[in-house]
Amino acid sequence: MQIEILLPLIGYLLLVCLLSIYAYHRRQKGEFLHEYFLGNRSMGGVVLAMTITATYISASSFIGGPGAAYKYGLGWVLLALIQVPTIWLSLGVLGKKFAILARRYNAVTLNDMLYARFQSRLLVWIASISLLIAFFGAMTVQFIGGARLLETAANIPYEIGLLIFGITIALYTAFGGFRASVLNDTIQGFVMLVGTIILLVATIHKAGGLAAATETLKTIDPKLITPQGADNIFSMPFMFSFWILVCFGVIGLPHTAVRCISYKNSQAMHRGIIIGTIVMVILMLGMHLAGALGRAILPDLTIPDQVIPTLMITVLPPFAAGIFLAAPMAAIMSTINSQLLQSSATIIKDLYLNIAPEEIKKERKLTWISSASTLILGALLLLAAWHPPQMIIWLNLLAFGGLQAVFLWPLILGLYWQKANRFGALSSMILGALSYTLLTAFDVKFLNFHPIVPALLLSLIVFLIGNVVGEKKSLSTPIKMN
Repeated sequence: MQIEILLPLIGYLLLVCLLSIYAYHRRQKGEFLHEYFLGNRSMGGVVLAMTITATYISASSFIGGPGAAYKYGLGWVLLALIQVPTIWLSLGVLGKKFAILARRYNAVTLNDMLYARFQSRLLVWIASISLLIAFFGAMTVQFIGGARLLETAANIPYEIGLLIFGITIALYTAFGGFRASVLNDTIQGFVMLVGTIILLVATIHKAGGLAAATETLKTIDPKLITPQGADNIFSMPFMFSFWILVCFGVIGLPHTAVRCISYKNSQAMHRGIIIGTIVMVILMLGMHLAGALGRAILPDLTIPDQVIPTLMITVLPPFAAGIFLAAPMAAIMSTINSQLLQSSATIIKDLYLNIAPEEIKKERKLTWISSASTLILGALLLLAAWHPPQMIIWLNLLAFGGLQAVFLWPLILGLYWQKANRFGALSSMILGALSYTLLTAFDVKFLNFHPIVPALLLSLIVFLIGNVVGEKKSLSTPIKMN
């Protein structure tokens, strides 16, 4: 283990814990459900931008994405920039209307919104179970990314790094709640920005400049500097599928959507869109370009996901590498705490309180159950991440697609189409989940598109058909949440 690298990371983890303690004390002063899961809807523009960006950017953006850029070349850098409009799309499409309706319905979770809109308990159960399954896969990816980071950069054995990483996140999420999550996201967002810029500059310098790095890549494999990429991976169907998965479809991700019901006012939303988009440009371009150019410095890595951690200790002094180590750790931690919190909210608000609504007044009991469920989920994730695959980006995209296949159309059409009804939404959710699962399991690709494209198309068609068959429900007669 390298002490110079570990010291800044230890300091960062201590800061995270202190913020969680502060959030825990603030939580005692508010009503549990709204304070623990939404922070009493008090986010300003900068905090909103940082938390939604940090929530979206994860191990795939700091570990898996740069690993893919290392393997496939500069074409993947261009592909990664498809993700730049995600903040604008999420806040622009959901944004103000989502927040207004959430306050009208007194909604705490995304499933609260769906129930108030479609008034179907079955829909809530399907959505909740789908969310928990997909989040489990997505969070496993983050745990693997964090452990690999510590293994490569700080020479900590994978299993020990996994325990350190997993236990820290489970504890601060369990006791700090949403306020701890967004406070940490804000700091983590700034850490990611500074770290990305430092690493990219150091990588370009170590490679002898952009021109020299490009020539080296050309020597290794001429396709690394072409738009088609190594192995000619970047076909039109592949790029369109990627755009659906990591840009347009992000509107349907629950942990991103819930940020749209937690900000303070319209001014905060508008600032969040501008600041968040700028941050996305810097992070997406910086990290993926560093990964692609990293092959000019480290041409013989057998595991592409190790490129960023290895670059850190190669191009930066040990103490600076330790400071930068906090950047990908921040990306991973911010995503996990958001998904853990949403999983806990789903278990408590959407499942437990649906079965026993009278328990809503027992705040101490709800607090205990919420913390316990978060810790148990953390333990299960540690077990799932114990034997990781070589490239985590594909597992992460699999989980992303599952969430989008279930939530995208019920969320967007429920919000903007007043005549949308529960039968259409239910049909869309069920067929979306089934078609995506079967197409993925049997590796079926229509016209070489990723399974998310036909799955979303089928779920949209069945939504429209179901809407004709089922009874009509109007947004003017919602059920208010407790």
